[in-house]
Amino acid sequence: QHMDSTLHYIHNDSDLSTNSSFSPEEERKSKVQDVVPQALLDQYLSMTDPSRAQTVDTEIAKHCAYSLPGVALTLGRQNWHCLKDTYETLASDMQWKVRRTLAFSIHELAVILGDQLTAGDLVPVFNGFLKDLDEVRIGVLKHLHDFLKLLHVDKRREYLYQLQEFLVTDNSRNWRFRAELAEQLILLLDLYSARDIYDYLRPIAFSLCADKVSSVRWISYKLVSEMVKKLYMASTLTFVIDLMNELVEKFCRCHKWSGRQTFVFICQ
Repeated sequence: QHMDSTLHYIHNDSDLSTNSSFSPEEERKSKVQDVVPQALLDQYLSMTDPSRAQTVDTEIAKHCAYSLPGVALTLGRQNWHCLKDTYETLASDMQWKVRRTLAFSIHELAVILGDQLTAGDLVPVFNGFLKDLDEVRIGVLKHLHDFLKLLHVDKRREYLYQLQEFLVTDNSRNWRFRAELAEQLILLLDLYSARDIYDYLRPIAFSLCADKVSSVRWISYKLVSEMVKKLYMASTLTFVIDLMNELVEKFCRCHKWSGRQTFVFICQ
């Protein structure tokens, strides 16, 4: 009965509809809440203590990172101030496996926290992951659409300038990274305007269509065809006409047979 009432309190509609911003005074409050026993939360928060990694388990910080979205869901966004410092500590952990774990779940945490807390506390961490090792970057790349759709339009547009950076990897043979980028770009077409697609996503799509790995090229053909469809449905046809002219020029009239074959596959 106690657990039922607790869960009802956590997931109460009035809780989700409240203002999720905290004043500086509230942020400085001690990490005290009344959802779970405080001693249990204190034990969890102490998992980021370096001494625990040396004496208890070297993987303890990774376990802490893995469980954090579940803990945040249980405590509710009104108690995020209890976890914020721990999250930032884990996000800057020296072990890439810890950062990778957070990168794979940051989109889930954004849903739990809401747009205001996401913009203030998660976006800086997300930006850091974008510049991290490939093992960490793949975490944010796999759920790029899931995270960006939660941001306001202006904030979302800022990432258009960074999408090009995903073409560069620590290991050029890491073709799955580029394949995942193509998959995410297909989803991102719904989040941006026709001009943004033409100016920013089109050059990336053409680059992926000429990739050395066939698996990447196949996904890219689908990306370009979806791009044509999206631009055709826009209010002005200028972009789609320019895009199709570029397809003809770059691939249909290409002096290499592989380029002309690419044109046929995209048309198909």
